[in-house]
Amino acid sequence: MPSDFSDLQQSWPKPGAPRPIVIIGAGGIVNDAHLPAYRLAGFTVAGVFDIDGAKARALAAKWDIAAFATLEAALAMPDAVYDLALPPAAHLDVLARLPDGATVLLQKPMGSDLAQATAILQLCRAKRLIAAVNFQLRFAPMMLAVRDALQRGYVGELIDTEVHLNLVTPWHLFPFLKGTPRVEIAVHSIHYLDLIRAFLGNPTGVHARTMGHPSTDLAQTRTSALLDFAAGMRTTLSINHHHDFGRRFQDASFRFEGTEGAAMVKLGLLLNYPQGEPDELWIARKGEDWQQIALTGGWFPHAFIGTMSNLQRFAAGEDQTLLTSVEDAWHTMALVEAAFQSAATPATPIKARP
Repeated sequence: MPSDFSDLQQSWPKPGAPRPIVIIGAGGIVNDAHLPAYRLAGFTVAGVFDIDGAKARALAAKWDIAAFATLEAALAMPDAVYDLALPPAAHLDVLARLPDGATVLLQKPMGSDLAQATAILQLCRAKRLIAAVNFQLRFAPMMLAVRDALQRGYVGELIDTEVHLNLVTPWHLFPFLKGTPRVEIAVHSIHYLDLIRAFLGNPTGVHARTMGHPSTDLAQTRTSALLDFAAGMRTTLSINHHHDFGRRFQDASFRFEGTEGAAMVKLGLLLNYPQGEPDELWIARKGEDWQQIALTGGWFPHAFIGTMSNLQRFAAGEDQTLLTSVEDAWHTMALVEAAFQSAATPATPIKARP
């Protein structure tokens, strides 16, 4: 009889008494993911603030929520959870103005580099903030199911993990990246590095190359990386955002292979972005056929319910672990920093023929 994967976990429990959410920042990710997720979950959004008041008012009108006229008004909302959907360089300034002991979710990345991430961590400690970073891929339905499958031993010992992207990303939708010295690893592959850490722990080292493409002036849009773990574990990333030759050979996949089974994930969101395609999860155990697992949602917007739920449940004492706490997220930032350092280091030279 084939294995039964129908009861794998695909969602995070919601808080028993959800608190109102105050969103700081009114960019596209708030409209496309945060607000749809919170409405789907039944969470109350108390309002939104942005330094561009017109943008905040337009977003508020679209979603029938309040627009705060000032940051001070937004931060005065009692018993609120603060959702900072801001550029990484803006986190420190707003965090410093939060009430001590506040509960806050920071948009990833945790600062522009490891130095900023360290300053954010120290500030959160000093202000006793209950703070998490929105590394929401961990909470996508298919990844929660993979996590559950790994914990149940369905694939045995995980020995091979691969991320493969060969697709077209519409970089023009992200104009704020123009002129930024760190792009692909810092804002995109950071998701995969964080997820790998969540499943395997911290690697001991990284070998990476990241580069641009003739069709864009962005600093980097292609990445290759190898992560070092224990002997026998192979972890690779091959990321190309410029395969503009039709859909046939485009790919966005995560492969988890173990001693007793394997799981394949299709990251449908990334194909024909932003419209996307359905996510997929397939699992096979040794000697059995592949089974497709029916998913209860997608990376966007469902994963954003998970990060907010875990944060609120942890603050209320309902969860014992804050999965994407700033303490944990700092290690993802350290891995990103090491990847950029590796990319800037010359490769081992090949000896010339004598």
